[in-house]
Amino acid sequence: MDRTKTIGGLIFVLMLGGCSAGRHPIRVGSKNFTEQVVLGEIIAQHLEHRHQTVERRLNLGGTLLAHEALLNRQIDLYPEYTGTALSAVLKDPIATEPSAVLDRVRSEYLQRFQIEWLDPLGVDDSFAMVVSGPVARAKMLDTLTDAAKQTDGWSLGVGYEFEQRQDGLAALNKAYNPKWKGQPKTMDLGLLYKALEQGQVTMIAANATDGLLSKLDLKMLRDDQHAFPPYQVCVAVRQDSMSQTPGLREALQELSGKLTNQRMQELNYRVDGEHQPVAQVAAEFLKQSGLQ
Repeated sequence: MDRTKTIGGLIFVLMLGGCSAGRHPIRVGSKNFTEQVVLGEIIAQHLEHRHQTVERRLNLGGTLLAHEALLNRQIDLYPEYTGTALSAVLKDPIATEPSAVLDRVRSEYLQRFQIEWLDPLGVDDSFAMVVSGPVARAKMLDTLTDAAKQTDGWSLGVGYEFEQRQDGLAALNKAYNPKWKGQPKTMDLGLLYKALEQGQVTMIAANATDGLLSKLDLKMLRDDQHAFPPYQVCVAVRQDSMSQTPGLREALQELSGKLTNQRMQELNYRVDGEHQPVAQVAAEFLKQSGLQ
């Protein structure tokens, strides 16, 4: 009888452990700029709709901080960009074919870090070199080659990562060798457009999905020499988290292909330009996408 009670007690404890494991929250991370926080919130809400318990760890910091958080099990997943992973994490040479870059990143992350890359969400958020519309029209600028031919030069505004990464300023200089007026002015990404508008700089290193690109009189110069790699957005998720959480893979895969650059611009602008809460923007996107 005592033995039966002991076995029954062990089963009960194991059942409790199983329930506890089932309630272990999926820790969703993001980097520290608007698009990342919006994507992180979309992922978090979507998982909650699919009956997952979620802990948000958004706005972590830059690429390497987010990557380290994933490696150290501080988060289970976060949205990342193929070109960023290729250049900033893997330190590979720049490549320009989107599927080849994704294949390389997938293979290396799985082998080195036991991290899976799911299918792209539909956004390709490349670096975007931007000048004011009036300047572009006056100088008949369409491409970065056109800009590089300007002998009077450019004053450049950049975020910290663009200045430091090999796929950023170094890649731009190598491909085009533009003439710069002094050193780049490094600033928070959220200040770049105001600096351009106020004439503090004449060119900025922005991103292709920035909300203000579709709202202001600006010109995004075409990267005709393919200085920058593709930056497809995918969910990078720990392999062990995936295997230990029933339904996680299927839930995350539902997000693949649900976004476009134009849609991402709209979401970013609603946060940055209209100052709507990120949670509201994410919830409305999921509803409109039929994912609630």
